[in-house]
Amino acid sequence: MVKTITVTELRSDIYNLLEEVLATGIPLEINKGGRKLQIVPVEKVNKLRNLIRRPEIIQGDPDDLVSIQWEVNLDLP
Repeated sequence: MVKTITVTELRSDIYNLLEEVLATGIPLEINKGGRKLQIVPVEKVNKLRNLIRRPEIIQGDPDDLVSIQWEVNLDLP
């Protein structure tokens, strides 16, 4: 996914746009008179770094999730 903006949009918000590219790793495409430029991070972004830890989501012992028996009914019309 690439975000496309104009030169005017880049000029008015360049610092925030550059921070967004560095944080997300999503390239920024600039449209200048029908020609396109891209700003891309040189280093790969670790997307897992942005995950929020939510220990309250699993209630109980996480190891119990491994032994769950799932029943699936495949009687489709």
